[in-house]
Amino acid sequence: MNPTSQFLREVQDIASKLDVAIIETMVEKLAMLRDHGGRLFFLGVGGSAANASHAVNDFRKIAGIECYAPTDNVSELTARTNDEGWATTFSAWLETSRLSDKDAIFVFSVGGGNLSKNISPNLVEALKLARARRATVLGIVGRDGGYTALVGDAVVIVPTVNPDHITPHAEAFQAVIWHLLVSHPLLKKSQTKWEGAVPA
Repeated sequence: MNPTSQFLREVQDIASKLDVAIIETMVEKLAMLRDHGGRLFFLGVGGSAANASHAVNDFRKIAGIECYAPTDNVSELTARTNDEGWATTFSAWLETSRLSDKDAIFVFSVGGGNLSKNISPNLVEALKLARARRATVLGIVGRDGGYTALVGDAVVIVPTVNPDHITPHAEAFQAVIWHLLVSHPLLKKSQTKWEGAVPA
């Protein structure tokens, strides 16, 4: 099998193995969050940060949920990194945003955060704050899910079907799943452009 066919076969395999029940639980928690006027904070590093920015747009515009991503403000992100260090960039940002039990954080990550390995410590610190404030914790992660899967309320772990493709599949399926969420009948409030366009 050539590499392209192999990669696409892996995509099919992952899609068939996703935990539908957890995704439906996410839908319910997000609908409740919106009904109660809570805010949603997307947290991600690297490619997952770019996904977080895109997700903010979709959840605000399509699902009508107030949400933000701290990585969208490069000035504050770099100032906090420079002045206080990387580990507290997200938790300090969430403290200023007065994270509360009405709110939720949504983690996009390949590893989910691991303090002992010094991987994404800023995610771990943010998760600790979220647990202390009793905020809802959601996530889409790869591999074993790390700290996110350990403490989360509803976390999808993207199955590993090829150890050489953990990162690309995890980040790709973040997009697949968040688009599923905003398209779900319980969350979708606004019509998307092309689905609502009249055929020529």
